[in-house]
Amino acid sequence: MRKVTKISSDMAFAAMKPKLRVAAYARVSTDSDEQLVSLETQKTHYESYIKANPEWEFAGIYYDEGITGKKKRSGRDCYGSYQTVKTRR
Repeated sequence: MRKVTKISSDMAFAAMKPKLRVAAYARVSTDSDEQLVSLETQKTHYESYIKANPEWEFAGIYYDEGITGKKKRSGRDCYGSYQTVKTRR
């Protein structure tokens, strides 16, 4: 006798649903040693957090080391990062 397996609509939808590409952005405000340790901690946390979600695909981490409010930063930097994550497949 043949075995028949019923696939519920929830299972079928989950199988067809593409993973969401997720990237993180971390920053510190100075280039002091304490801040750089904090940056590494942030990067580790975000990578683990994203990879723990089975519905997400890890797309990378973008970060700034020692960027202060006094330095002008172009909005294109963030937009460029966004485009990289969006188009990298």
